[in-house]
Amino acid sequence: MMTGCPICSKWEDEPELRIAELRHCYVSLNRDQFFTGYCFVYLKAHVTELFHLEPTTRDEVMAEVNAVAHALYNLFLPDKINYELLGNMAPHMHWHIVPRRKTDPLWPRPQWSEPHQELILEKEEYADRVAQVRLALQKV
Repeated sequence: MMTGCPICSKWEDEPELRIAELRHCYVSLNRDQFFTGYCFVYLKAHVTELFHLEPTTRDEVMAEVNAVAHALYNLFLPDKINYELLGNMAPHMHWHIVPRRKTDPLWPRPQWSEPHQELILEKEEYADRVAQVRLALQKV
């Protein structure tokens, strides 16, 4: 854990958004649900680049990312899943896994192409969505 890293502390800071603890990664729901089902997959260890991982670990991490994407696809039936691994603002390896629909106002542009009004859910709605994604992930 790196002091001051918002990704290192995310699991502890946002317990209400926790979906699953996997072997190498944590999975959390994004607070902004403008894109229904938008999740984060982030390494437990503070790592900044894929090439910093041993090949076997890298393969296992990518399998975890894939499992989350598969679960979101099965649950929300989007037109496309976007996978984003940037790390410019938070240099800790984390993926934005974003179900996208052709009907979303930003389609087909990247989610970052223009600002949007955040969609903040009620506490019960977060709990329900977290439970839905957790169950879908268990089925993958």
